[in-house]
Amino acid sequence: MTIYALSSGSGISGIAVIRVSGKNTSTVIKKITGTKLPPPKIATLRKFNKNGEKNMIDEGILIWFPAPNSYTGEDLAEFHVHGSRAVVHAMQLAISKIKNCRLAEPGEFTKRAFQNGRINLLKAESIADLISAETEIQRKQALKIMRGKSSDKFNLWREKLLKILSHIEAKIDFPDEDLPNNILKEIHKTSNKILNEIKKTLDDQKVGERIREGFKIAIVGPPNSGKSSLLNYLSRRDVAIVSETAGTTRDVIETHLNLDGYPVIASDTAGIRNSKNEIEKKGIKIALKRAQDADLRLIIVSAKNVEFSSVLKGLMSKNSILVINKSDLIKGKLNKNFKKYENILISLKKNSNLNKLILKIKSKLKNKFISSEDILITRERHRQNLINCVQHLERFKNKKSTSDFDKAAEDLRLATRNLGMIVGKVDVEELLGSIFNDFCIGK
Repeated sequence: MTIYALSSGSGISGIAVIRVSGKNTSTVIKKITGTKLPPPKIATLRKFNKNGEKNMIDEGILIWFPAPNSYTGEDLAEFHVHGSRAVVHAMQLAISKIKNCRLAEPGEFTKRAFQNGRINLLKAESIADLISAETEIQRKQALKIMRGKSSDKFNLWREKLLKILSHIEAKIDFPDEDLPNNILKEIHKTSNKILNEIKKTLDDQKVGERIREGFKIAIVGPPNSGKSSLLNYLSRRDVAIVSETAGTTRDVIETHLNLDGYPVIASDTAGIRNSKNEIEKKGIKIALKRAQDADLRLIIVSAKNVEFSSVLKGLMSKNSILVINKSDLIKGKLNKNFKKYENILISLKKNSNLNKLILKIKSKLKNKFISSEDILITRERHRQNLINCVQHLERFKNKKSTSDFDKAAEDLRLATRNLGMIVGKVDVEELLGSIFNDFCIGK
């Protein structure tokens, strides 16, 4: 089937781009324009009509990309029209009436590009990441993956393992022939080197995932300590309800922030206290789970509150900042229970010391992202495949005798398969749905 979709953003705009891809693309062009095909890859002014009728929809630019030199590897056309909803609707309606044409599914253009060998899976994912990038560091990471640094590394490891596998399989096919000592030494040397390189890659503190998904900050503390007010301050808008009534927040409230180009997901959580209310107890349980999973915890307490519960003490670590709010109520005399912890004394009500808190948060962010230039892993899928690869290489390493060659070969096959699944070198049909469904329609 030939597919079509609006590839530019939805809503009213100066220009809208409708993309068509598939075997019937040339037919679509001829019927919509009533003229012959334009020169390839040259912007051409055309009148767009309703299936060749005299009833004109719009006048705009047509660009024709014959296969295989197109984004999808198929015949592809782009209709650049005025971006009103009426024009876009009329164009799509006209195309839909042409035989064997249907609306594209989410990510289907990029999926076809992958299936036709124009891009690999890593590049497909990086395109999705670039489209959804909200901060500068996310944009840079997506572009870096698009340039192929990660796929080059994964392919290099895979090719080296395949070369080792060929020697092992040769020994299996010709059991009476001994492998030369220099080849045996090279096999062990290469496999151990790759194993160590993958382990080093995995030891990256998940920076790539943090950049792509957002650095998770959990705001936790007892009721009425200022958690919701702090979230609203960081967001520069009223995200959470602020009330003097304790226990107002029952569920997690999230907001996405951009702090100096770093993507952040800040979460306001239920106040931590002993409660008999079943709903509030569930909210507190969720709050503690969110705090444990967070990259940074802002543990906020009231300066007048002498109780610093054992639960909150248990959350204090190098990934925590103790924020003591309501400094305006104590006249500079800080409770001794707080003095042994590194803390920041603020007043949300008086807007006091909040810049100091922001600088502290930014410092924590920069420390987490300090090694982002060497990141190869950006998704859990990549990480799990590499973990599986390590496990198979460890098993291969432990096989010493020639009687284990059959099992050793299988370990190598599975290791190379996991590397291949990252870039799409093997059958990955089961992955395609989950990957491309995250795209917008038209990409």
